[in-house]
Amino acid sequence: MTSNYGDPVITGGVSVFDPAFDGAYFYEGNDLGAVYTKERTHFRLWAPTAGEAWVYLYDSWDSAAADKRRMRRDVQGTWVLEADGNLAGLYYTYAVQIGDERHEAVDPYARAVGVNGDRGCILALEDTNPERWTEDKPPLASHLDAVIYEIHVRDATIHPASGVLHKGKYLGLCESGAIGPGGIPTGLDHIVQMGVTHVQLLPVYDYATESVDETRLDEAQYNWGYDPKNYNVPEGSYATNPYDPAARIRELKQLVQTFHDRGLRVVMDVVYNHVYDGHLIHFSQLVPGYYLRYTADRKFSNGSGCGNDIASERPMVSKFIVDSVLYWAKEYHIDGFRFDLMGLLDIDTMNELRRRLDELDPSILLYGEGWNIPTELSPERQAAMANAGRLPGIGHFSDLIRNAVKGNVFDPRDGGFITGTGGLENEIRKAVVGSIPYNEEIKGFALEPVQSVNYVECHDNYTMWDKIVLATGSDSALLRAAMHRLGTAIVLTSQGLPFIHAGQEFLRTKDGVENSYNAGDLVNRLDWDRCNVHQEDVAYVRELIAFRKEHPAFRLPNADLIRRHLHFELSPYHSIAYTLRDHAGGDPDQHLFVIYNANRDKITVELPACGKWESRFGESWISSLSGTRLEMEGIGMVVLGIR
Repeated sequence: MTSNYGDPVITGGVSVFDPAFDGAYFYEGNDLGAVYTKERTHFRLWAPTAGEAWVYLYDSWDSAAADKRRMRRDVQGTWVLEADGNLAGLYYTYAVQIGDERHEAVDPYARAVGVNGDRGCILALEDTNPERWTEDKPPLASHLDAVIYEIHVRDATIHPASGVLHKGKYLGLCESGAIGPGGIPTGLDHIVQMGVTHVQLLPVYDYATESVDETRLDEAQYNWGYDPKNYNVPEGSYATNPYDPAARIRELKQLVQTFHDRGLRVVMDVVYNHVYDGHLIHFSQLVPGYYLRYTADRKFSNGSGCGNDIASERPMVSKFIVDSVLYWAKEYHIDGFRFDLMGLLDIDTMNELRRRLDELDPSILLYGEGWNIPTELSPERQAAMANAGRLPGIGHFSDLIRNAVKGNVFDPRDGGFITGTGGLENEIRKAVVGSIPYNEEIKGFALEPVQSVNYVECHDNYTMWDKIVLATGSDSALLRAAMHRLGTAIVLTSQGLPFIHAGQEFLRTKDGVENSYNAGDLVNRLDWDRCNVHQEDVAYVRELIAFRKEHPAFRLPNADLIRRHLHFELSPYHSIAYTLRDHAGGDPDQHLFVIYNANRDKITVELPACGKWESRFGESWISSLSGTRLEMEGIGMVVLGIR
């Protein structure tokens, strides 16, 4: 790691690590980066510790000779250059003199890049808009109306039997009419038919060449993409031509527009908590010591486990994160943001981001992994679950429901409620109420249900199917599908935001691979053969999603209404029952009765004496329903109603 953090004479003796540095050099302007017009391009770089700065202009992504143009020092540690003429199509980098070292790096604010993202590219963004590019979005009255479906662009269509022409590409997910094994719809049509409202895309910003080299796409390469390189540019490996800087932009926009046209909103998975390489990243080259978090002995903080943590608490880093998210929301019409390792970021940045998104479009979702992770930022300042009460309108993935349903993700053999482990009933009840403070015994991390993102599987850790296989003996083989359906049913009938992993609807397996971030297509791809075999399970999840949409009782907007309308009822051991009473949330049913049964054998339940109960969902699990008594067969969920 370099120990050259600049000549203190340049900054008047103020160290880059000193809080006074922020007071002296915070720049509020919105013109950082390259602002293009046909007449001229305006460059502005923030580099307070630099003694000199240049813009290097190149004719191509790999040309050696540069037209080196000196920048002029301007306000608040910025450098500017007005370059006359039409520079569209040229590539550029910045170079700075830091003490006796000259560093060249891509612009952190670059909106377009060449192949592998080592140079920015100057272009007119309006020329990258697809033929159809509208501001219209599918309606969303409440964040709690969302049903989120997480998918990786490549995984979605790369299977040989996907029936898609542009396999593994942005355009592949734009294709309608793709037919897979048995004549089933695949790709886009499959997602639409599921009835979800939001598609959450695993990272689609430009990620590190070491993960996927865009010049070698004919070779077998795979990565989830949690290796940030250029935050404001789409990943090129999903484009039809990564050498064309405009193609990746246009094709991602086309995907967003296609989703919107088909009634789907788009969530972007963003990774502002760390960078791929803290030494080589443009941040460290241009302003060494500022953008990353350091220990007292000047080593990188490493709460992320990826070698470094971004110092979001520093004003110019916080500004970059907010600027970047707003850019994606405005330029690409993104409808939501999922923050990787959000607990490593600071509360003030996340709240400012929520405030700014509300000004732009309050229907935009904002949620993330609020894990409590040791880092150099003090715990009381972290945007973690423990501080959810200070993060209104921001959701957190609920490990509470995940671990209670299927077992602890860090112990492969540990079972959960669905696999027969006892004593987890109250944990499931916490999930049912959206992790709010329901009473003294039942309370989670959230103040309001919108803060609880309920899930049992995602790209991380074992899929629910693989976890069930690991946690159960061979005598459970015939029951595993029922366990799996029950797990999904709990997610889709709990208060809060439901989240589904792509393929969960057809019992997705990764062949027991727990961390498949670079495991390749055979492990990660959506298996459309398996989807064809498990069409009954697909139909079950599709019907569950439709059922949730039909019953606002499962989408109560605040904690007070949950405490007022949701009542837990007596039920046999290893089952959970509750009612949603008095037209909860304006529900068409006066009362709903929900029971989750994890017992293998038949159970008998005494129903509340509210009137005549009728089946609403899960009728095949009912062996007898009469008066105030329900007999239920085996592992599953039943919902009854009274009109």
